Amino acid sequence: MISIVSFLIFIGFYALYYTSKKTYVSYDKGFEQWIKKNTRSTKYFGFLLLLSAFFVLLLEQAIGSGTLIYFILLMTIGSLIIILSPLKIIKPSFVFILFAMATFIECYN
Repeated sequence: MISIVSFLIFIGFYALYYTSKKTYVSYDKGFEQWIKKNTRSTKYFGFLLLLSAFFVLLLEQAIGSGTLIYFILLMTIGSLIIILSPLKIIKPSFVFILFAMATFIECYN
């Protein structure tokens, strides 16, 4: 369940990151182009994903530990997106493979 919440936080923060006016967009990815054209709906989508990830953690964990895990994940994933996104290291195939491996390890461990 933590890998799914991490993926929701990643997609939500990534969407909110690219709605910023200070962000440089290379326009080589279709997802980034859509985000820049539809900033208002993307902001709602990003906040909805972050909020749903928070509530999933609250339901799975308790109030205190769920909140703590959520903010730790948000800070870690947010820092990685801010550092790696301008370098164009984050690619959809890389994110999908990483999510699949994390889910596989979580299910069979």
